[in-house]
Amino acid sequence: MTIKQQIIDKALALGFDQAGFTHPNALGDAADHFQHFLKKKRYGDMDWMVDKKDRRMDPQTLWPDVKSILMVAMNYGPDGDPLDLLKQSDKGNISVYARGRDYHDVVKKRLKQLARWMVENYGGELKVFVDTAPVMEKPLAAAAGLGWQGKHTNLVSRHIGSWFFLGALYTTLEIEPDSPHDDRCGQCHACLDACPTNAFPAPYQLDARRCISYLTIEHKGHIDPEFRSAMGNHIYGCDDCLAACPWNKFASIASEAKLHAKDHLKAPDLAELVTLDDAAFRAFFTASPIKRTGRGRFIRNVLIAIGNSGDLAHIPQVLSLLDDDSPLVRAMAVWALGQLDHDRALKECHRKAHEQDPSVVAEWGAL
Repeated sequence: MTIKQQIIDKALALGFDQAGFTHPNALGDAADHFQHFLKKKRYGDMDWMVDKKDRRMDPQTLWPDVKSILMVAMNYGPDGDPLDLLKQSDKGNISVYARGRDYHDVVKKRLKQLARWMVENYGGELKVFVDTAPVMEKPLAAAAGLGWQGKHTNLVSRHIGSWFFLGALYTTLEIEPDSPHDDRCGQCHACLDACPTNAFPAPYQLDARRCISYLTIEHKGHIDPEFRSAMGNHIYGCDDCLAACPWNKFASIASEAKLHAKDHLKAPDLAELVTLDDAAFRAFFTASPIKRTGRGRFIRNVLIAIGNSGDLAHIPQVLSLLDDDSPLVRAMAVWALGQLDHDRALKECHRKAHEQDPSVVAEWGAL
């Protein structure tokens, strides 16, 4: 058995669902596509994409000694259809990947185990990355034969659909690369049709500034009114384009128990979430990637979902947040109240006008 096959077998034995090798110079057209993405300023607030673009577009700029790259995939498939939750307006819809334990911890721990095993058996130097460095994981994984980037720009696998995390292991060992996978999207455009905010200007292109995942997770400011109604009950991330992909008929439930959805994150009540103060927020999302977003941005998202719910029972909770410490929360409390009781929202804005809170005043003008 070759060294390559032994490494791949070990990766599978450690719980990864797919593994493959590629060269550091195998990005092909991906670097040009990325440059186009940056030129169009479709990265929004994510300035780190620009700051470290050279290292992202060339693995050898990130680490000159790298000779081969091992890409691995770990399945986090849900136990049901995530689209079903969109019909429950009293519940918050959290992206499937964030319902279990923080994937950074789970995937990186396994990848480090593999790295130690490789050094013990074959020597060389290694660097491990799990969404923690300027690495173009999806194009590299496609080059390594794990799948292809679909029209929604996410990776799709013939074997496990599109519910999986990626990890990268850069090594100084020279390993024969695997063959890239052919694009098998064909004429299908289900993922593009499923997007609530029209975040795809063209197939295989994403404008992050319109993407609900970006808006609810990465975007630090106020969410443009254009997107609020379309967000529905999405409060952290969005799986609509993934869930619509027909290749997910090959997906299975995650085999790693730590990636299974925690009960309180499957379909949390908006009425409970909106009451979380900072300490309660941190406790509720212990060991979750959601905690990194911070309470202010998260409650901003919850208030948008409440505004979209049409449930007047939320009005007392919304009123209590008009004086919140976070300007994001205050502004979205005004918007949510305006959706539930427009006249009441105008009265509250008049009451707060003397405070000259720019967040509230801006929303008042939008009512």
